[in-house]
Amino acid sequence: MAGNLIARSVHDLTAAAWFGGSLMGAIGLNGAASQAKDSTERTRLSALGWKRWAPVQATALVGHVIAGIFVISDNKGRIASQDGMTGVTAFKTAVTLTGAGFTLYTGLLGRKVEQLAGEGAEGATEPGPNASKELEPAQKKLRLLQWALPFFAGTVIILGAKHAEMQRPRNVLKGFVR
Repeated sequence: MAGNLIARSVHDLTAAAWFGGSLMGAIGLNGAASQAKDSTERTRLSALGWKRWAPVQATALVGHVIAGIFVISDNKGRIASQDGMTGVTAFKTAVTLTGAGFTLYTGLLGRKVEQLAGEGAEGATEPGPNASKELEPAQKKLRLLQWALPFFAGTVIILGAKHAEMQRPRNVLKGFVR
């Protein structure tokens, strides 16, 4: 019981870190970096901030997946037998893995933008008028992905709440009856 509580807590906290960090980065970090007077500093400062956050984000994602495995293992009987649990669990797993893949891809794009920071830019995810054929597509992808990450992480949190709601005794009984 205590192990399940710890795993569920870690699972929830790591999803919150993924969501909050991604949203703060998109709004706060990238937004603030775009205000730098020197156009080369816009991408450089953003890249430095994301580089500092990357180990925390990676740890949160790995911790989330590991804790999720423990939660699923502890609830495998209920997942298999309660109506709706298998579908919600499969969907949440797919959203988590897709979001983690996008997070990894975003990191790779960010590294490319950091390497090309000397070209200058309008903002962290907005290419300048003279952006190279390498920098411009990377920034354009990052502009979309910076919003996709909080979407995926937020969806994981919502599906976690759905799982918790399905554990209420009255919902468990209804699920078993169906």
